[in-house]
Amino acid sequence: MTDPRMLAANMANAQAQPGFGLVSAVDPVNHAVKVMAQPAGVETGWLPCAAMQVGSLRIACPPDIGAHVLLVRLEGDGEHAVCACPVYDAVVMPPASPATRQPAQPGEMLIVAGCATPPATGGTTPGSATDNAPWWHITRDTIYSGAGNATETLTNGSRAWKVGGVSMVLDANGLAVTGGPIMTDRDMTAQGTVTGRTDVLAGGTSGHGHTHSGVQPGSGMTGAPQ
Repeated sequence: MTDPRMLAANMANAQAQPGFGLVSAVDPVNHAVKVMAQPAGVETGWLPCAAMQVGSLRIACPPDIGAHVLLVRLEGDGEHAVCACPVYDAVVMPPASPATRQPAQPGEMLIVAGCATPPATGGTTPGSATDNAPWWHITRDTIYSGAGNATETLTNGSRAWKVGGVSMVLDANGLAVTGGPIMTDRDMTAQGTVTGRTDVLAGGTSGHGHTHSGVQPGSGMTGAPQ
């Protein structure tokens, strides 16, 4: 007597199953890839690479050569597949945020450019990383971003920038800059008081230590500051 469970198992096993592979070629124009299927080591033809969003809003992020990806066979057909998504492995691990020094946690999104590239030949040593590459990290209460020695932090109530030793903070108290001068090639207008704790210069003349010429008693006018 034939066991229908065995027949069902044989039919399922005869169909091509999802599997893993390594990207062997990338076509950024068509957002397509070739994949070296594992463990057989057989290269596919050009396959569509799944996207995060397609439509009026489009997000394109083709994988690197050597990236570990999931192959999904369409309707069990081994000749037709789609590169469903890249996956992290023991060689290419999730990145750590420059802001928190931790990988992205549940409820967060972390984008780090310039990471070490996957081994192109399926090896175990990633390629070199790009110095000072940009990154972006959104957490439950803060948005961080940066590139090299420049960082930006956005929270409810404040926005802060830091470049080297110069920092600037905008909050309900106003705008504060520390560590460097403020320069502009245009006019500056203040509705309130302008305070110079050390001095104020006008055309190179000190507002603190200048002298007046032609001082006269009564209602006479002095000369211009010197």
